[in-house]
Amino acid sequence: MVIVGRLVAKFNSYYDKRPLLTTMVTNAILGGVADTVAQTITAYRTRTAMLPLVNQRSLISDGIELDDVNEKPARFSPDLHPQSSGPQPFDFERLTRFMSYGFIMTPLQFKWFGLLTRLFPLTATSKTIPALQRVAMDQLVFAPFGLCCFFTFMTVAEGGGKKHVVKKFQDIYIPTLRANYVLWPAVQILNFRVMPLKFQIPFVSTIGIAWTAYLSLSNQAEDEAM
Repeated sequence: MVIVGRLVAKFNSYYDKRPLLTTMVTNAILGGVADTVAQTITAYRTRTAMLPLVNQRSLISDGIELDDVNEKPARFSPDLHPQSSGPQPFDFERLTRFMSYGFIMTPLQFKWFGLLTRLFPLTATSKTIPALQRVAMDQLVFAPFGLCCFFTFMTVAEGGGKKHVVKKFQDIYIPTLRANYVLWPAVQILNFRVMPLKFQIPFVSTIGIAWTAYLSLSNQAEDEAM
């Protein structure tokens, strides 16, 4: 808690001087944390998927025969290529893409949250209704748009063209939007109802570590399928 308190104090100090830049840097750092989590999860899943193959080789080395070992190795680990030698090294280019996206998108989020604050002000006698109005606008307008920005930016940054962007939208945009509606309405109610404006984007980005990790995994899975 002491560390958290110091971080909040530092954030307040920098925010008072340069609110937009401070929020942009904070968002970029949290985006990097999220992708690091996603890459760690991917490495763990890869190692776990390799265990049956390792056990298989151990049994073969002990002289125990396994039926169809050479013909159907994928049945032991359907998500792992038979020639895989282990988890891929940490992808710093991918990390940079996620940090860049968080940095670039912050000004738009900054303006959007400010607009919602002006359109639906919280008052001493009415806080819940304006907060719900903000959530409705955010989820109906900004959430679909934000996902469009994310998948387009990531695909182009990875070197993909128009057809890759279209395919990614066809394959994972709607499922991801559905997942968004499971998590974010509840998060945003708390955010708009309780958090001061300057903490709203960092709060979303902190909760969004898990969400961005999910997006990172979804984006990677789709790239591997292409």
